Amino acid sequence: MNLHQFRFVREAVRQQFNLTSAAKALFTSQPGVSKAIIELEDELGVEIFRRHGKRIRALTEPGKRILLSIERILDEVETLKRVGQDFATQDQGSFVIATTHTQARYALPKVLTEFTKRFPKVRVSIAQGSPSQIADMLLHDAADIAIATEGIANCEGVIALPGYQWQHLLIVPVNHPLLSSRSITIEDLGKYPLITYDKAFAGRNKIDAAFAQRNVQADIILEAIDADVIKTYVEVGMGIGIVAGVAFDAERDRNLRAIPVGHLFGNNVTHLGVKQGAYLRSFVFTFIELFSPTLTKKIVEQAMSNTPENYQI
Repeated sequence: MNLHQFRFVREAVRQQFNLTSAAKALFTSQPGVSKAIIELEDELGVEIFRRHGKRIRALTEPGKRILLSIERILDEVETLKRVGQDFATQDQGSFVIATTHTQARYALPKVLTEFTKRFPKVRVSIAQGSPSQIADMLLHDAADIAIATEGIANCEGVIALPGYQWQHLLIVPVNHPLLSSRSITIEDLGKYPLITYDKAFAGRNKIDAAFAQRNVQADIILEAIDADVIKTYVEVGMGIGIVAGVAFDAERDRNLRAIPVGHLFGNNVTHLGVKQGAYLRSFVFTFIELFSPTLTKKIVEQAMSNTPENYQI
């Protein structure tokens, strides 16, 4: 057996059992992938895939166990490569951060400014997506770090570390009547058209839960995946907005006003995720600590050692 066979099996599963797609992803031929998988099955003495004619349809029960072992082996191989790269080039390389628009736009600029000063030879890429896409990029080694509020904290295979806490803000035009209210209620918000995040982003589940708990129907007329879009439509008068606290800049958003509404929607935690079992290069630990100073290298290593009860943040 060899690593090529392992990669073919893993990619066949990732491509929903389409060997043609798996071959394209691995820059090889479909007959070659099929032959390698059959040879591995012959060597192991079990069928990895259930077939219908010449097409594979699903994993067999032993195939599921074999896939887990293959994933571990290939993860270790990738770790070996990264260890070599890290010791050969301690202060250079590529660094991919998978995150949402809000984090890329508001939380990362100061962090990355300092990071690039310390590591000018590291080439940073920001891959934006939904929380589920971000987690998928991390799990499939397309990113080194994942940063999001939703979607990664309970994702199998991802170690989610608490980065920072934040609360929502209500965004209104400069002369809006809610600015004179002493304490905003859910009932107050129910009187106005609302513009806020898509259901997959930035604490939207807490917004929906707060309205449901008070039995108030939220008039959400527009959903968006980033705060800049929300603020734009508030500014043109479509409604009032609910955004993450980090997304309001009084200097830039001069035509808008922000009202704290954490008492309505509670605290949210933005998590920084790393793949379980991954090897983190030295500059990745530096980035993590710049993003959240409580996440020292020791804390992160303890969290990744499968003994979370031994660390405190």
